[in-house]
Amino acid sequence: MNKKLKSAALMKRHETMFQCPLCSADMTVIDLKSFICRNRHTFDIAKAGYLNVVQHSSAVKYDKDLFEARRAIAAGGFFEPLERMVTDRMKQAGLPSGKTVTILDAGCGEGSHLARITEKLQSGSGLSLLGVGMDLSKTGILAAAKHEREAIWCVADLANAPFRNRSIDVILNILSPSNYAEFKRLLSDDGIVIKAIPKGGHLKELREAFYDAPEKPSRSDPADRFCAHFDLKDRTELIYRTVLDRQQLLPLIKMTPLSWNAEKERIASFAKKESASITVHLDILIGGKKAE
Repeated sequence: MNKKLKSAALMKRHETMFQCPLCSADMTVIDLKSFICRNRHTFDIAKAGYLNVVQHSSAVKYDKDLFEARRAIAAGGFFEPLERMVTDRMKQAGLPSGKTVTILDAGCGEGSHLARITEKLQSGSGLSLLGVGMDLSKTGILAAAKHEREAIWCVADLANAPFRNRSIDVILNILSPSNYAEFKRLLSDDGIVIKAIPKGGHLKELREAFYDAPEKPSRSDPADRFCAHFDLKDRTELIYRTVLDRQQLLPLIKMTPLSWNAEKERIASFAKKESASITVHLDILIGGKKAE
């Protein structure tokens, strides 16, 4: 089976979790080619093996170079402590047994986090897992669909996901925008949301090199908004430093929006370093549905 047929067959096995983003009706996979709802809204499964339910092209600044850079950085282990912590917290939270656990990465980009976290989680656990990646960037989802690991990939708006109410057991939202109202709709009654938010010291070496500002300007605590929607079960500050050599610094620069408005001379100067110690500083929040 080619990539499209394999992906379509996976979507067919789990089609009951889908709903039409236009009318909220149930959808069915027809001939391993398209999703069609009872009101005849139709969404074709792409040749590369992903589903696109976005009706109009969106101006998303994240391009192919950025996603390739992020994948290269992830492959080098830059996010490994983050992915390990998220996996550990999921295990500690207690995932439902006796069923397939559905994990949605909302704002998945090129899919590295979802692929690595589900791989870590599955190793030795015996759990049945379904990974689902969703992002508004078609470029990111196209890159994600190239993963060999079995998963469902969707180009979709975080404000209008093509999934039924309470169909998701775990929502990952890692360094990505959120739509908490939609997350609450999607989350199963005993499910969890895991959000990673950058703190003041995150990538401070780039801020200092590009803007003479080592610390991210303080704003209102993003956790307050999270807690307004979810029952906070755990909050952990994660901070670590990784030494990157010159070959790794360029993809780091390409993958972060910090470089978008920086002067070219400053970027070039930093990229010429033989190596640099880079700080990752994150707030990891875990929440569940509030009691009605």
